[in-house]
Formats: sequence, structure tokens, C-alpha cells
Amino acid sequence: MLKVQEIRELIKLVDQSNIDEFVYEQEGSKIKMKKKGNEAAVVQQVQPAAPAPQPVQPAAIKVEAPIAEAPAQEPVQQAPSVDANLHKIVSPMVGTFYESSSPDADPYVKAGSKVTKDSIVCIVEAMKLFNEIEAEVNGEIVEVLVKDGQLVEYGQPLFLVKPE
Repeated sequence: MLKVQEIRELIKLVDQSNIDEFVYEQEGSKIKMKKKGNEAAVVQQVQPAAPAPQPVQPAAIKVEAPIAEAPAQEPVQQAPSVDANLHKIVSPMVGTFYESSSPDADPYVKAGSKVTKDSIVCIVEAMKLFNEIEAEVNGEIVEVLVKDGQLVEYGQPLFLVKPE
């Protein structure tokens, strides 16, 4: 039987990985974990009917991601759909997102701002280099998807733009 610390580490590993489902079986015990969006959840924990080591009490497990027992027929909620006509401005690198050239300056753009393909929309700092990111399309900023000072990944959407 797994110890509480081992279960915690399994949950963290599943949460940080790109797998959606994980099943672990040992000596008649079975743990099944599924991801819902960005959360990892323990879906099922089955104990054998025969005498076995002391089962882990779910209340004793403290995890950063919520744990919930879910029936198999639970409806899956889908993320809100994004208008297919919107253009995504994505981060070309891993770094820190800045909405303005300095902390006391106004943001380059905000929701409702008009941009041209050459307009600077933000800065992404990577390895002490400040890289100006251009809109790449003429249009109107519909939504800013990240917060000032947030770490961003390569290819992560930063803005949604309604092209003209």
C-alpha cells in the first residue's frame, strides 16, 4: 500500500505532466487519477476485500490541487469557446510578460485598443533581454490573457485580437 507522501508525490507528478489519466495498481489496491483542466483529481481508490495493510484515510491527504471523488458518469465541463475569428498573439519565448515599458508607464495596449501589425503590444523579458512583441495583425484588442509580471511559456496566448 502506498504511503500518504507517495500519493502526494504521484498527484504532483500527474499534475505537472501532460498526461490526462493515471492508474496505479499494487497488491489489489487501485488508484486512478484524472485531470480536469489544470487540476488533478483522484477519481477512484479501491481497497481489496481481503485483509490488507491499513488503508490510507482520504482526510489525511493534504494536496495543493483539489481532490474529489467523482462518479464515472459525471458530465465533463468544457472550457468556454473562443471565437474562431479572433487572432491570438502568442509569446515567441519563455519569459516574463510586461504590459508597459516601465512600472510607472501606461500599458502599451488594453482591451479595446486599436493595433496595426507593427504595433508593440508588450515586452517579454528573457535572460535579461527585453523583447518587444508586435501585434502581427491589424485590428482591435479584445482581451489581455495574462497579467503584468506573469511568467509565460513559448506559444502561450497573450492577447486576443479581432482582425480588421
